[in-house]
Amino acid sequence: MLKFASAFRGFALRASDGEIGAIADFLFDDRFFAARWLVVDTGGWLSARKVLLHPEALGKPDRARLELPVALTRAQIEGSPALAEHLPVSMQMERHLYDYYGWEPMANDSALRANPIASKFSAPPLFMVAPQAETAADPLECDVHLRSVNAIAGYRVIGSDGALGAVEDLLIDEDRWSFPYLVVDTGNWFSEKHVLISRHAVKDISWSDREIRVDVSGGQVEASPAWSALGDVDPYYEKDLHDPYDWPGHRGAI
Repeated sequence: MLKFASAFRGFALRASDGEIGAIADFLFDDRFFAARWLVVDTGGWLSARKVLLHPEALGKPDRARLELPVALTRAQIEGSPALAEHLPVSMQMERHLYDYYGWEPMANDSALRANPIASKFSAPPLFMVAPQAETAADPLECDVHLRSVNAIAGYRVIGSDGALGAVEDLLIDEDRWSFPYLVVDTGNWFSEKHVLISRHAVKDISWSDREIRVDVSGGQVEASPAWSALGDVDPYYEKDLHDPYDWPGHRGAI
């Protein structure tokens, strides 16, 4: 089922022996738009400390109760590595988390079998949990592809022939904990309609310019089926959406 990613913000997280906090954000890999970490605000339980949880630990959301079960105990979470709120997420911390919980890197997505922390990157990280870092982190110790769902809202979407609109949200597939679509508000560009753009169309993300470049033209967006928050993204809609763009396969067959 596809839902607004922002709708999960504030969901209560319940460990096997009690509540542990609420969802604050998702961190995703910007090459595949798959969730790698869930950012949990533990509130007063751990002195407002934030922790990271792997999607492998998550159960099925209870939308009626606005809760998400977690297959861990409160003691396990209390003993986990703490998230340094004013620093980038380092690969060293990710290694500690994988080791502490015995998780397998990228176990939630078959397309991501390569360990993202097995090699180092040369570009400096742009994702910060807080807007400014108090201490500069070693850029070689941070994964430049790890990004915040909260941060991407409002980014300009630039098509092959000009501006298309702005990102309003991402849709999340809660069965795979991935983000298959950008929800784009076309504003005054195309009769103020909302459209979905597949992650497969994303060519580049400039985190410094707050822009996402996509392999889509204005004419294609104008001809794209409009979408509203009340509309269901079923296989029929996805077929109508994917076919004109020749995007890779949609969920389910008709």
